[in-house]
Amino acid sequence: MKNFEFKNPTKILFGKDQIQKLSQEIPQDANILLLYGGGSIKKNGIYEQVKTALEGYNLEEFGGIPANPEYDVLMEALKVVKEKNITFMLAVGGGSVIDGVKFISAAALYDGEDPWNILVEKIMPEKGLPFGTVLTLPATGSEMNSASVITRSATKEKLAFSGPGVFPVFSVLDPSVVASIPERQIANGLADAFTHVLEQYMTYPIDALLQDRMAESVMQTLIEIAPAIMKDPSDYQAAANFMWSCTMALNGTIRVGVPTDWAIHMMGHELTALFGIDHARTLAIIAESHYTYNFESKKEKLAQYAERVWNITEGSIKEKAKAGIQKTIEFYQSLGIKTRLSDYTSNYKGAASEVARRFEERGVSGLGEHRNLTPADTEKIVEMAY
Repeated sequence: MKNFEFKNPTKILFGKDQIQKLSQEIPQDANILLLYGGGSIKKNGIYEQVKTALEGYNLEEFGGIPANPEYDVLMEALKVVKEKNITFMLAVGGGSVIDGVKFISAAALYDGEDPWNILVEKIMPEKGLPFGTVLTLPATGSEMNSASVITRSATKEKLAFSGPGVFPVFSVLDPSVVASIPERQIANGLADAFTHVLEQYMTYPIDALLQDRMAESVMQTLIEIAPAIMKDPSDYQAAANFMWSCTMALNGTIRVGVPTDWAIHMMGHELTALFGIDHARTLAIIAESHYTYNFESKKEKLAQYAERVWNITEGSIKEKAKAGIQKTIEFYQSLGIKTRLSDYTSNYKGAASEVARRFEERGVSGLGEHRNLTPADTEKIVEMAY
């Protein structure tokens, strides 16, 4: 096991009716900016619950943060923060809204001329404008980590940043909200969380026994509850396990002391930027070719995964490893998610070379747990995913 430091300062309020406790978590003299997405919270009752809980506060609102949080939109929200002297933000939404608010949090205290440089230069903010979240869509784990991914449509870029200053102060997780989530988004949430675990697990053995078991338990739980939550999102127990699994998949606890990959996410981000494909679906597109291309360096962990998660006990290490890849793809497909790039666009030819060109241009190399995947390697992996 590797040396590590770990700190997660986010307070979690989990369960029914936790939105009522917002006033206990936000300073009474705060000037609050409430941020949300396309307005679904006004249809499912969450907006009214939040407004009631914040009665008596100085409250401004900013809606319309899109599914891939758009830089230009977030810059408009930043203007509100500065013009209205906002001292606390509340993100009500899924990972996109929360990611967007993390960027605003960092940008609000950024001294440079162009906040986009936070992403380009991979600045890790030590301090940000404080914010909390009310999670409405389990998937990204953004409610309990410091990572954020932002899109800039003008340049077709999708870049990530993180830093200790952009952890949420608190997050409200009420599984009841899952009842109103469309099936497509639930499928995306399951696939996204599952891949988050794989990115931190599917590397090589390092004798981090507890981290392996924890990662495997999250994946097993997602597999177990997937049919129930897909069939009936109002099943509270299934929703509770779904929501907490998504949070645990990316709140830092399973990554400590172990090597991590994240190449699937890096390539997936480029496919979203180029074609507008749902983030979770780009991960499903890349997974099979990535694990196949890197089979020799990952086969021991793939075999362990096949054995422990999918109960595949027969065959050699290579046979079990290949079965593990197949089971992963079958899991995505069982959620109604197609796993080839050509399933999403007829304009896929040249996508691989464009992804490689972008990585080359930005100086991105050394991807994967061994930091040895070059832009040329990513071109081959994306091409295999056609």
